[in-house]
Amino acid sequence: MDRAGLDQIDQRILEELTRNARISHAELASKVLLSRNAVRQRIDRMERHGQIQGYTVVSGSPGQAPVAAYLMVYRNDRVRGSDVVAALQAIPEVVFCDVVSGDFDLIVRLEARSLERIQEIWERIAALPGVKDTVTAMSLSNYVSRGP
Repeated sequence: MDRAGLDQIDQRILEELTRNARISHAELASKVLLSRNAVRQRIDRMERHGQIQGYTVVSGSPGQAPVAAYLMVYRNDRVRGSDVVAALQAIPEVVFCDVVSGDFDLIVRLEARSLERIQEIWERIAALPGVKDTVTAMSLSNYVSRGP
């Protein structure tokens, strides 16, 4: 079952768990406006269907490697464009966002479970009021990946 087959509450639960996979059922219930027991039942169902595996949220096919993309973002105002950065911080699939010199303002790396999810996020970012334009590059392969 893919993420598109989940209702809005399930998707909200996945978003919250992506931010903090160790959030308590009680706190999560208050965020999605359900009872603690209803949240537990939904999480159990998503675990059985493979969307949640252990303490990691997996919103695609089990065992599927994440899809990565880089977005170069041009803001309307480089100096007063903090609203764009704040919006990017709220997207769990944004794994880094750097302010850079040169033609564009920000470079953003997205990691998601599907190309469709990358497109959803790109559309969301491109529609932000402070974004003038974007350029997207898909990551085809990875040769060096170092931890923090």
